[in-house]
Amino acid sequence: MQLFTKSQNELKDLGAAITTQEIIQQPGLWEEAWDNYQDKKDVIDSFLQQIKKESSSKIRVVFTGAGTSAYVGDTVLPYLNNAGDTDSFIFESIPTTDLVSSPKDYLHENDWTVLVSFARSGNSPESVTAVSNANKVVKNIRHITITCAADGALAKAAATDKENLLLLMPERSNDQGFAMTGSFTCMTLTALLVFDQSSVADKESYVMTATKMGKEVIEHEGNLDKLVAVDFNRIVYLGSGSLAGLTREAQLKVLELTAGKIATMFDSSMGFRHGPKSFVNEQTLVFVFVSNDPYTRKYDLDILEEIQQDQIAMQTIAIAQPVEGQNFSGTTIDFDNQHSLLPEAYLALPFIMAAQTVSLLASIKVKNTPDTPSKSGTVNRVVKGVTIHDYKD
Repeated sequence: MQLFTKSQNELKDLGAAITTQEIIQQPGLWEEAWDNYQDKKDVIDSFLQQIKKESSSKIRVVFTGAGTSAYVGDTVLPYLNNAGDTDSFIFESIPTTDLVSSPKDYLHENDWTVLVSFARSGNSPESVTAVSNANKVVKNIRHITITCAADGALAKAAATDKENLLLLMPERSNDQGFAMTGSFTCMTLTALLVFDQSSVADKESYVMTATKMGKEVIEHEGNLDKLVAVDFNRIVYLGSGSLAGLTREAQLKVLELTAGKIATMFDSSMGFRHGPKSFVNEQTLVFVFVSNDPYTRKYDLDILEEIQQDQIAMQTIAIAQPVEGQNFSGTTIDFDNQHSLLPEAYLALPFIMAAQTVSLLASIKVKNTPDTPSKSGTVNRVVKGVTIHDYKD
C-alpha cells in the first residue's frame, strides 16, 4: 500500500498523516539546515577555535542523546574519526542514559570536554540531567546543544549560557509524530557540518546530492512497497562504519512503528556472522547499507552475496549508490548513477529515509497506526516515568 500519493484524509484514516508528511519533507529540511549552518558558521568556528586556544591538550567531544538522539552520535562518529579535526579533538559517542546512571564511568574531571547534546524536544529528563552531571564532574566543560525545539528545557538553558552554543534545527524538524524522522536527519547533518573538515564547497555538494537522493526515495516508494508486501515477520539492518551506526536507528524505526510486531536486529556487516546471523529465517528481510568506500564496500557486498547464496532469508536487499563493477547481484534499492558518490555519513540521510519508509509501510501492513503506534501508552514520544536521583560529585 503506497502512502506518499494518498490524500491527507486517507492518511488520517490510517493514522499515518503526521509520520508520512514528516518523512516526505526531509529533503527540504536538509536544505534549511544547510542555510542555518551557513548563517551560523562564523559563530561556530569562533566557538571551536576559542576552546582549542584555551586547552593545552586534546579535547574530548562527547556526542550524547537518548534513543534516536544517541544514534546521531553513533552515525557521525566513525566518519569524523577520519574527516574531523583529530589533531584537536577526540570524538566519542556516549548516551545520556549512561551519563546519568554512572557519570564517573564516562566523564573525567581533568579532561577538557565539549558535550554535544542532541535532542528533539530537549525535555527528556536524561537530556537535562546529563548536562547537569557533566557540569558537576568536569572542570573544563563546554557545550553544544543541537535541538529541534526552541522552547525546550535544553534550548532555554543554552540560550543564557555563554559557554553553550545553541544550534536550533528547522522548526518543522520538531517531529510531532511518535517516531523521530526529520529531527534525526537534521541533527545528524548539522553535527557533520560543524565538525567535518571538508571544504564548504564540498559540504554544499554533499547536501545537494543527499537532497536529490532523498527525493528519489519518495518517487520510488513503489519499489519499497513491493518488498514490504511479502509475508515477513523479521527485519535485519547491516552496514559498516557510520552506516553500522545507522543500523541502530533503522531497526528502532521498525520496532517503534510496528510496536514490536515485527522482530528486528542490527549489526555491522562483518560482525553479523559471529552469532547474530542465527536470527535469520525464511521470513526475514535483510537490508544492507552499502558504503561508497571502495575497500569497505567489498565487505558489505560479501555479506549480501553470502546471505543470498545461503538461501536462509526471504529476501536480501542492498541499499546503495551504484558503482561500476562493485554492485550486489541481487535486489538493490539504488539511486541515479549520475549523482556523485557520497561519503558514508552523508549517505545516512537518504538511506535512513528509505528505512523510515519501510517502517512506515510495515506499520500499516501489521495494522498499526504509525502516528500513535503504542496502543498501551507505556512508550511515549517524550520519555516519562524516569526518576532522577541527585548526583553529588
